[in-house]
Order: sequence, then C-alpha cells, then structure tokens
Amino acid sequence: MIVTIEKCMHCGACVGTCPVNAIYLNDVLLEFDDECNRCGRCVRICPVGALELEARK
Repeated sequence: MIVTIEKCMHCGACVGTCPVNAIYLNDVLLEFDDECNRCGRCVRICPVGALELEARK
C-alpha cells in the first residue's frame, strides 16, 4: 500500500473499513501489516485520496 503522508488527515476511515484489521493508525503514519489482502476498501473510503495499491511484485 502506498500512503501519501501529506494528504492523510488521520481520520481513521480506512482503519474502520479494513475487513482483516490490517491497518494501524500511528501518530505520524499509517501502517499495514502482512494480513492486508489488497481488497482496496481503504483506497475507496479515503476522503482525500491518500491511499493507493502498489503494483504486485
């Protein structure tokens, strides 16, 4: 997951929408753990467009 820190408002909308609880809201940035299944819900819910899916490796 790619997070644009300058856009992120730390609103927590992405955290609440994650079906596998893979997103953690810290003081400075969002963290995604290995449970992330790339469903894209967080990308769609972000009100400022701060999230995007990385290309698969």
